[in-house]
Order: sequence, then C-alpha cells, then structure tokens
Amino acid sequence: MGIEIERKFLIKSDEWRQPAIGTRYCQGYLTTAVEPTVRVRIAGDRGFITVKSATAGMSRLEFEYEIPLADADLMLVRLCAKPLIEKTRYRVDHGGLTWEIDEFAGENAGLIIAEVELESHEQQIELPVWVGREVTGDPRYYNACLAKNPFKSWAGEA
Repeated sequence: MGIEIERKFLIKSDEWRQPAIGTRYCQGYLTTAVEPTVRVRIAGDRGFITVKSATAGMSRLEFEYEIPLADADLMLVRLCAKPLIEKTRYRVDHGGLTWEIDEFAGENAGLIIAEVELESHEQQIELPVWVGREVTGDPRYYNACLAKNPFKSWAGEA
C-alpha cells in the first residue's frame, strides 16, 4: 500500500524554469467519485492506471501500475470523461526535495501548480522563492476536480 503525502502551491514567478526539463502528460478519469478516484495517464511514452483514496489533510492512499501504452491511449479516448487533463510536468530539486511543477494546457491553460511529496506530515520544508500561496486543502486544484471544473471556467476566482 502506498501513502501519498504532498503539499501544493501556486507559482508566483518563472525562476523555476531554468533548470527544469519537462515531460508531457495526458490523463483522464474513469471515476471521480469521492472515493476512490481512478485515473489513466500517459507520461511521455508510458501508460499508467492509478487508484487514489479521498484526501485526508495532506495524505491519501495511492496505488499506481504501469499498463501498455496502447491500452492507456484507448482508455483515454474511449472511457475517460472529457476534458482530459493536459500538462507538462517539470522536476526541480530544491532544499533536498524534488518539486514537481505542472504547467497545464487545454481547458486548464494558465494554471501552474508546484507539488512536493513528503515523508511525514510534520516534515519541515524550505520553500523556493518562486512558490506562492499554498493550495493543499483547496479541492479546486485537484486534477480530478480540474477535469470536471476546468480552470478556464473559474480563473477569475483563483
């Protein structure tokens, strides 16, 4: 069993971009029920299926398995709710941790979120200068919510 503990932040500057190398992601949801969420994802040239429990604070159960790329592609096209989540994920090392910055495209264009996974809820982190407001507890920023209520429809409220 995997437990994901992460914090999410909005980005306030482009200073993270210089060392970052991105991977294109496309993902969709087979179900976005409160529990569980079932996601299909293509990351670069690999396919995955992921099951996640409801979030409790900063953590939730997460089970992810690699699947054939052709299967992931067919599920995204035929089985997943639209719109799909399109983004480029960048990884930036800072303060001994790897930060994942998601720059969204498509219906969520204009949104950039930084996430950092932690070992425990109490873990102290050094925030990079490019990190802005924390949105960890705001469900609007969950990818499953962005698939149902894209950023373009509420961008003035961010």
